[in-house]
Amino acid sequence: MEATDLRTRVEAALNSIRPYLEADGGNVQVLEITADHVARLELIGACGTCSMSAMTFKGGIEDAIRRAVPEILRVEAVNVVLDER
Repeated sequence: MEATDLRTRVEAALNSIRPYLEADGGNVQVLEITADHVARLELIGACGTCSMSAMTFKGGIEDAIRRAVPEILRVEAVNVVLDER
């Protein structure tokens, strides 16, 4: 599958949750979809500095992408520290 098709589908998944992010003054942008099917994202606005951003990322953003685009093997946020315990 082409990277542009994956990116379009990832953007569509993100569009389904953007209203919730925007309601709190934040958003998310796709930085890249790598050749090995990793979606690299950046949380922006209030989402980039919110203490709940890791939970928003794991429970909302990552889940939306994984459901809509199962070909994506991993979702990374460049500005969120996730506790992997």
